Amino acid sequence: MKFTDVEYEILNALYFVEPFEKIVEEVNAPANVVADSLKQLVGLGYVASMKWDEERKEYIRSFIYDSDNMYAYHYLATKEGLLAHNTREEE
Repeated sequence: MKFTDVEYEILNALYFVEPFEKIVEEVNAPANVVADSLKQLVGLGYVASMKWDEERKEYIRSFIYDSDNMYAYHYLATKEGLLAHNTREEE
């Protein structure tokens, strides 16, 4: 897959679980552009939306995802996303 610069920067920021605010800080683009790109990456399965599980005391993948409320989630690149990200570096 050919990533835009914003998509590439998002994946670069998501080697660890990060909140939406932190992604916006790290990516050199307006929040609405980051949100649109992040939604696309989630839809492609390259990024997982995560929620804090109080019982387990860890982030778990959220299977219910409200893309209108990006700030309610944390995000993590999936194995597929990391592979695609690292493949671009080699091109």
